[in-house]
Amino acid sequence: MPRNLLLATALAFSIGSPFAAHAATSGLTTVSERSGFTRTGRYDEVIALCDAFQREYPKAVRCFNFGTTPEGRPMKALAVSTTGHLDPQSARAANLPVLLAQGGIHAGEIDGKDAGFLLLREMLEGKAGRGVLDKLVVLFVPVFNVDGHERFAAWNRPNQRGPEEMGWRTTAQNYNLNRDYVKADAPEMQAMLRLANEWDPLAMMDLHVTDGAKFQHDVSIMVEPTSGADEPLRAMGKAWRDGVIARLEKQGSIPLPFYPSFVENDNPASGFEHSVAPPRFSQAYFSQRNRLGMLVETHSWKDYPTRVRVTRNTVLAAAELIAANGKEWLRQERAADERASKLGGQQVALDYKATDKVRTIAFQGYEYTRMPSEISGALMTHYDETRPQVWNLPLRDEIVPNHVVIAPRAGYIVPAAHAGWVQAKLQQHGIQSRRLEAPLTTADVGVFRADTTKFSTQSFEGHQTLAVTGDWKPERREVGAGALFVPIAQPKARLVMSLLEPLAPDALVAWGEFNNAFERKEYMEDYVAEEVAREMLAKDPALKARFEQKLKDDPEFAKSPAARLEFFARLHASWDQAYNQYPVLRVDVLP
Repeated sequence: MPRNLLLATALAFSIGSPFAAHAATSGLTTVSERSGFTRTGRYDEVIALCDAFQREYPKAVRCFNFGTTPEGRPMKALAVSTTGHLDPQSARAANLPVLLAQGGIHAGEIDGKDAGFLLLREMLEGKAGRGVLDKLVVLFVPVFNVDGHERFAAWNRPNQRGPEEMGWRTTAQNYNLNRDYVKADAPEMQAMLRLANEWDPLAMMDLHVTDGAKFQHDVSIMVEPTSGADEPLRAMGKAWRDGVIARLEKQGSIPLPFYPSFVENDNPASGFEHSVAPPRFSQAYFSQRNRLGMLVETHSWKDYPTRVRVTRNTVLAAAELIAANGKEWLRQERAADERASKLGGQQVALDYKATDKVRTIAFQGYEYTRMPSEISGALMTHYDETRPQVWNLPLRDEIVPNHVVIAPRAGYIVPAAHAGWVQAKLQQHGIQSRRLEAPLTTADVGVFRADTTKFSTQSFEGHQTLAVTGDWKPERREVGAGALFVPIAQPKARLVMSLLEPLAPDALVAWGEFNNAFERKEYMEDYVAEEVAREMLAKDPALKARFEQKLKDDPEFAKSPAARLEFFARLHASWDQAYNQYPVLRVDVLP
């Protein structure tokens, strides 16, 4: 039997041979199916299929645009439910859970597009997931990164088996959308956030393909909250993750609950470390909104028919669990919204880390050798996929909070100079805020001054990022009219803190949005600083003793003329008191 036909037959059998006979004549099949899952279609196919599904099932499918890409292409979504509730207001009024499944955020990892169209047709035909669409809405985005999808070529994913050609990882503006959820620079991400704000999905699935080593496991299922965000919601996140994994195992998959990236690159013996991703990533971002987020990563070295089948099975399993538990899970998420609205004054983790605690896991790998390469000169790993082998490897997966802060009792104030652009950014996330019409003449506020600052030496996602250390200190300030007040008492309070707490990994300050505040703008000439220093030493014997002691105790300071002069400049009236001060304030009393 020809290889392509063999692969197509195997896939059809795995998802039900009665469907396979119908698929041959259905107008809702994909290029991928018709090619025996060796190819994937271009974006014009997505547009055509979206319309065709709606024509075929007008009472169960709504095809619509939710944005336009920088290159002018429509961003398509399908709302699918046999309840007839195909818009967000109707679904919300009916208390229907919504599952958002997005494919092609990295457009070379395109399994989700072909698997999603395949599964939706089966469900609508009653061949899979019987009754599931009676209990939820599937909101399907076949391709998130549309412009990247149309940068089509055979070697766009050199570490992946199939399809023959595929799209590109990043957008036409070279944004990696799965680093953009918080900063939301890309027009595509801004459109996705509008979609999420309108539909408020109970859960989202982000459908990917791994890079990395060769091994037997075919998919990783990672869900938040399971270790981070709202603690009571973690049991719900684990139930969704573990339920999907159990269903996949029954279908012959070998799923993992963590991303299989070695601690040391290319060295299997180094094992794995699991943690909670920061909210620049999809699954962590939705957990900050008190919603379920699932990252699905099929394994790149499995062939395309296998990956499409596993992705299809994963989305079906996720939908079945939401259909069975959706009403209760909606109730739990609303309770989490209420808890978030009361976070003021409580300790909140901004990020998480794995402890040093190690356990050994049996990992399904292949025999391998590690030998010096005559090409690179490095120690390289070579896998023998004909010889399965169990690797007993270390895994660090005990997760604990890293940076913990006490949430402000009232919220944050952004002075008028920054209020406009910050408010626009918050609105993209559906975060509530309001302008202050009158000045606050004597406000007790928290002020953050950086003890240390470290600017990145190269651009990352178009930003010069900034790491700061420091703490909030109480001060009394005047706050001018037009400042922005961001209350902590709102359902997205965790997301507010992710954006505005300076120690949060994806805070606006971390992305370099406030870099001007941490750049020194005014200077004292050296000869002026010399004169000032002599005057200060002559007038203040205690300062003279302090300076001389520092010369003795700090050799680096003693041999640095600039540091010695800055010692005095910082004590002079000309020193900029706003230098290294974060331009956002915290308040414990409502303004």
